[in-house]
Amino acid sequence: MSRKKKALPLLENVKITAVAAEGKALARVDDTVVFVPYVVPGDVVDLQVKRKKHSYMEAVAVKIHEYSPLRAEPFCSHYGVCGGCKWQCLKYEEQLRAKQQQVVDNLTRIGKVELPDISPILGSAKTQAYRNKLEFGFSDKRWLTEEEVQQDTTYSNKNAVGFHITGAFDKILDIESCSLMDDINNRIRNDIRQYALEHGLSFYNLRENKGLLRSLMIRSSNTQELMFLVQFRIENAEEQAQAMALMQHLADTFPEITSLLYVDNHKCNDTFGDQEVHVFRGEDHIYEEMEGLRFKVGPKSFYQTNTDQAYVLYKVAREFAQLTGNELVYDLYTGTGTIANFVSRQARKVIGIEYVPEAIEDAKVNSQINGIDDTLFYAGDMKDILNREFIEKHGRPDVIITDPPRAGMHADVVNTILFAAPRRIVYVSCNPATQARDLQLLDADYRVTRVQPVDMFPHTQHVENVVLLERR
Repeated sequence: MSRKKKALPLLENVKITAVAAEGKALARVDDTVVFVPYVVPGDVVDLQVKRKKHSYMEAVAVKIHEYSPLRAEPFCSHYGVCGGCKWQCLKYEEQLRAKQQQVVDNLTRIGKVELPDISPILGSAKTQAYRNKLEFGFSDKRWLTEEEVQQDTTYSNKNAVGFHITGAFDKILDIESCSLMDDINNRIRNDIRQYALEHGLSFYNLRENKGLLRSLMIRSSNTQELMFLVQFRIENAEEQAQAMALMQHLADTFPEITSLLYVDNHKCNDTFGDQEVHVFRGEDHIYEEMEGLRFKVGPKSFYQTNTDQAYVLYKVAREFAQLTGNELVYDLYTGTGTIANFVSRQARKVIGIEYVPEAIEDAKVNSQINGIDDTLFYAGDMKDILNREFIEKHGRPDVIITDPPRAGMHADVVNTILFAAPRRIVYVSCNPATQARDLQLLDADYRVTRVQPVDMFPHTQHVENVVLLERR
């Protein structure tokens, strides 16, 4: 006989007290922490507990009795369902205050290193339409909103193109409008949906790994260029013809697309780093500009998705590097060589290392088109390339700039940096928690002398942070 589940409680008139991790807020009820999404400090709410653990609970707000003065009006029609931009309900100045505190908490509690005064966070001038890249998925398993479920209606159209739902890996929320990017993303995405439904194109089923339409990616640039990439899963000649007809439709309907690309991906995931990218029309790249430099960005290239704030971030990194023109600089996790080329005018030589071969080829091109001849670039796993032999061959760097992925730096990379013993390390991070961990590993030989948070992603909990370390 199965054990009957105990009913989870309803908590009434609870005051939200603080911002928490993952875009949530928190309250305390009888000394138990309760995590709640889509509310802000100062709200007084009724909470329905959804999950109860020994030391905390997770709940959702079912009624708001009192609205906080810190609350803002969400601007997105999909807010609360999409799962992105969770802080739309929080005034932007309060978002910045929370991100500043996130940096302080991570560096002090995890890093446990001596810190200088942390500079005030640099906010984003744009808080909507600030992204230069978006990706959307297709699915024949459309996510139904709570209102749709309550209507208990059978829906004939179960296809969707939009964002994946957190916790439901095979479900897609159909997106009509997204404010993260210029409206071109809405016009193209909605046009593809209409075309696909009218022409009977099949939407992807992740569980069965079948369906023609898999995903799409759109990239814009400050040079007014536009890249659009569609991922298909083409099974036969009929689907090949359908895919090419769609591409021709896009070419005819949206002449502003300067790089129209597609991928035929039969894997069980949408990553296409190992897949061939086909050019249907235009170029296989677009360009971004920064301080008179042009940067080639391909479909597989990493480039900061907030162009304006990327400039702010890179200026901070260059300032922290304190270059005089005589330094050998190592730029780790260089991507398309943006930072390497950006600082090269003030350095004697810059060596960039990056895992993605295509990005390194773009980095080399970026140096060539900008007339920069004092850079070298190498592709491969950082922990395998950056070793003692590499340093002995190319010379000990005066400055290391490192901008690793969210997981931070591998311990072998940290050890090699300690062996290289540069005078300064500029550590750019999109995850202050792993950055703090790495700072602790570097603390024996380096002290933190400057810290500058930068907000790249308004309405989310994410924050970039730049730290300057100087050799003791």
